[in-house]
Amino acid sequence: MNKFIYIFFISFLIYSCTSNTILKKPDDLIPEDKMVDLLTDLFLADNAKNTKNLQLERQVNYYPLVFEKYNIDSTQFKESNFYYTSRVDEYDVLLLKVNERLSALNKKFEELKRQEDSLVDVDKIMKNKVIDSINNIKKRTVKSIKEDIRER
Repeated sequence: MNKFIYIFFISFLIYSCTSNTILKKPDDLIPEDKMVDLLTDLFLADNAKNTKNLQLERQVNYYPLVFEKYNIDSTQFKESNFYYTSRVDEYDVLLLKVNERLSALNKKFEELKRQEDSLVDVDKIMKNKVIDSINNIKKRTVKSIKEDIRER
């Protein structure tokens, strides 16, 4: 009898913990492709909080700008996000697409950064050559002045 109570209790607990909630699709659901774009920009906006902007400010909330860009409000986003998160498989596909886009953006950024660094290196080399040329001219000028003084 004691085992039966434990088994009943455990099965009741397991059954009550599983969610069979099927959410109704919101009337103003954000389409999947737009949601991928939106989530990509929201991830970028979230990470931009710790970076100084052009006015040298940090901790700027860029979410309103992202919502404005896509002509949505935060309520519409929350409802759509809640709907997609209730469908784990679909949301997983969305997040994979977002991850692919962020990876592609990161790859482009790294390439641009590498090009910029190589230009900086070329610039340093050119500056050093110019400085060396100026120093050589100064040395020759000083030598020629010294020789002129000796000859007199």
